[in-house]
Amino acid sequence: MKSDTAAAPQPVAVTPELLAQHSITAEEYSRILGALGRTPSLTELGIYSVMWSEHCSYKSSRVHLKRLPTKSDRVVQGPGENAGIIDVGDGWACAFKIESHNHPSYIEPFQGAATGVGGILRDIFTMNARPLAVMDSLRFGPIEKSLSSRPERSEAEGPAVSNGLSDEIIRKNHSILEGVVHGIAAYGNCFGVPNLGGETRFEPCYSGNPLVNAFALGLVRRDEIFYAKASGIGNPVIYVGAKTGRDGIHGATMASEEFKEGSEQKRPNVQVGDPFMEKLLLEACLEVMKPGTGKTSPIVGIQDMGAAGLTSSGCEMGARGGVGLELNLDHVPQRETKMTAYEMMLSESQERMLLVAEKGREQEVFDIFLKWGLDAKIVGTVIAEPRLRVLHKGVVEADIPNQSLTDDAPRYNRPIGTWKAPVPLDPPAEVLEELKKPRDYTADLKKLLASSNICDKRWVFEQYDSMVQTNTVQGPGAEAGVMRIKGTNRGLAMALAGNGRWCYLDPKLGAMHAVAEAARKVACTGATPVAATNCLNFGNPEKPEIMAQLSEAIDGIAEAAAALGTPITGGNVSLYNETRGEGIYPTPVLGIVGILDDVTKAVPASFQRAGDAIILLSGVTTLVPEGNLRGFGSSEFAKTLLGCQWGAPPELDVEDDEAILQYFLIKMSKEGLLHSASDVSDGGIAVAIARATQPLGIGANVDLSDIDTTHVRSPLSAPKTPAALVLFAEYSSQAVITCDPSDADRICKEFGLMAVKIGTTGGDALTIKYGQAAISGPLGSILEPWSQSLEQTLHDHTANEVLA
Repeated sequence: MKSDTAAAPQPVAVTPELLAQHSITAEEYSRILGALGRTPSLTELGIYSVMWSEHCSYKSSRVHLKRLPTKSDRVVQGPGENAGIIDVGDGWACAFKIESHNHPSYIEPFQGAATGVGGILRDIFTMNARPLAVMDSLRFGPIEKSLSSRPERSEAEGPAVSNGLSDEIIRKNHSILEGVVHGIAAYGNCFGVPNLGGETRFEPCYSGNPLVNAFALGLVRRDEIFYAKASGIGNPVIYVGAKTGRDGIHGATMASEEFKEGSEQKRPNVQVGDPFMEKLLLEACLEVMKPGTGKTSPIVGIQDMGAAGLTSSGCEMGARGGVGLELNLDHVPQRETKMTAYEMMLSESQERMLLVAEKGREQEVFDIFLKWGLDAKIVGTVIAEPRLRVLHKGVVEADIPNQSLTDDAPRYNRPIGTWKAPVPLDPPAEVLEELKKPRDYTADLKKLLASSNICDKRWVFEQYDSMVQTNTVQGPGAEAGVMRIKGTNRGLAMALAGNGRWCYLDPKLGAMHAVAEAARKVACTGATPVAATNCLNFGNPEKPEIMAQLSEAIDGIAEAAAALGTPITGGNVSLYNETRGEGIYPTPVLGIVGILDDVTKAVPASFQRAGDAIILLSGVTTLVPEGNLRGFGSSEFAKTLLGCQWGAPPELDVEDDEAILQYFLIKMSKEGLLHSASDVSDGGIAVAIARATQPLGIGANVDLSDIDTTHVRSPLSAPKTPAALVLFAEYSSQAVITCDPSDADRICKEFGLMAVKIGTTGGDALTIKYGQAAISGPLGSILEPWSQSLEQTLHDHTANEVLA
């Protein structure tokens, strides 16, 4: 298909207002003029607008992302493709990636979240990988006013500390939570991919700016991977999938701006998903990529039409192949009338793909997509000139060098300021005094278990189908999702972690913790962590302090990922997460993938039988006494029970403590010695033990009084250490494991750091002692707040709305 006219696109009258509407600066417009050598058309201006947006170009973060480790012997495809790929053995490879859909999920929670799932799934099967599982990392504003409710609070002290949010904001947070969860469930369940859980957290800073990060993983034969690369001059470019509408126009640009007054009116910028259409698209794409009898697949290259739609798929496929694409929009399937070239190029209608096929084999493609009831139309040709040329009704609407849209897009080395969280390093004197007083630690544990960040998220994950495809070994509620690779002994584990509050206090250390925790969760199952993907959720990069957060977090991820052997194979950067100038916590979320050589040896998180020995495994460098109290200020206990925040995240020795802990967990698992293993994180040891009693209802009798009293660096040996710091502090590099009593001494001896038998499993009660302090009660009584808190809060909200 060749242009029948050499005429340049019709220039548009460019005004400051028009540039502002397209989020293009005066400096960037000058670069456009230089790249084109003329005034752009309106369609060209729109194309530059989306391709130079933060969402597509990473113009503020790309210079920093280069510091991330991206290679290992297992990495087949690193950053730059639709998804990262690693070799998992037995001829199989794993494609995986995490993406954000934050801004759309605020404007239209159901569709925003649903299309976030749809988009990440397309990234996976575009590589010819069948999606095996998804997980989600979700952040919302509080859904209740109480931030702290100390059980011993007297009337003289007044009511529980409020988070200061209005009833209107609380209602909005409820609406967003319910819409997002329902959207994720609706899309994933209809598509037929298991959701293995993830993490759901609540903090005031996410009111008005929720985070919806979707993590997907799929399997592909190592020698059957497809890439988003165009080649073969004269090869046809084929549009397949759903018809194009006006939904999602400028969606990428919207995702690159902070929210202001009136942002909720941008619903037309939010895409509308159809999971049943996507299921058809999946099967058709996998079939067309499958080699035929005695011949190869007719497909040369393939890319999802995600952010920026036809624009990004067209110019990126051409740029990767060093060729160009000429598109004729007259042939684009449309579901609306009188669509302009501008609208068709910028539409982000869902469930669409762009293919490059071998010339002469077009009918093979048409036949397969017709079989699945999908549109398949030739809309262009591969050309030698490395340009994106767009025709519509015989007119050249755009003619742009690919390079100017991709590799030559703006790259900003924005000013990096300094970041210091506006919180004290040491606790207030009154908090110290309160910690010294006798407390009802059983009541404290119940309050923590009921808190929004720790409570059972069953209301969320029970809406997801976690067993479809019959590959799930461990699903929601486990430390990590575990799936079998059918036809082999192998399995895959996947986990998510991120703590925005810790990154707010110390971006680098908080980001290191995210890598370490996600990898630790994978290691608790017995899988070896081998690779990572990250989603970097931050505020406005034009503010030097935000760039400081981003740069420091990337340094933290780089250091921890290198130390743990988990290179970053790709991911996503989501900036401008601000509403009316108020930013979110810096929130890097890490997804880790691990490999199990024998999936039948996958270790569960919960206690499995009565009479087992309970052992605490812990690093030592992170437990230096002087750091305890400062680290305690970043804990859920400090937030929920004390109503204040201070200090910094717990110290972390990722090269020694963390790496040794994970190695040991994997080694003991392979030897079949572990009956259960759970990460110690939110809420500390007491919460980890309490949660491990579920779902089987196996109690425990634990005594922490004698933990390594000979270890001079152990804080737990200090006689004046407040019991709260032992029971509820969130030290790094810790795990609670159970084993046969006959193996306990061997395990404690072989672990190179600190391993202490702290109790036994059994009964229907939970007892945890530390000196004179004790937690004690029937499991039903202690765990009831944990199991009912979230659902009860949502029920109360619904009831109040009805009464109102």
